[in-house]
Amino acid sequence: MVTALVALALTGAPSTQLSVTVWPQGRTQPGRTWALRCGPVSGTLPGRTAACRRLAAFRDNPFLPVPSGSICTQIYGGPREALVRGTFRGRRVWTAFRRRNGCEIARWERVAFLFPARL
Repeated sequence: MVTALVALALTGAPSTQLSVTVWPQGRTQPGRTWALRCGPVSGTLPGRTAACRRLAAFRDNPFLPVPSGSICTQIYGGPREALVRGTFRGRRVWTAFRRRNGCEIARWERVAFLFPARL
């Protein structure tokens, strides 16, 4: 606990460290994993500096699931899937992204900069 408080005091903000796995054809096919760390910026994710900037701009947590009871258009956005795990602003993240309806597609698009188009 003391170490976490010292780290927070030194960096000025809770840390963001993410592992991002993307399966372009769904989980039945091979995927690829990248790392992202913000403050200082590092990792293997393409465009990591811009990604950290965009994550910092969120006022809320972009990794929250679609609220239960949401009314979503029944459109299919393709087989792509992603898994984001790690910490965002010092809080644990473990969330899956799919494009199975309008709400899930909108949720995906909000953080699509974390999901490189070219694998």
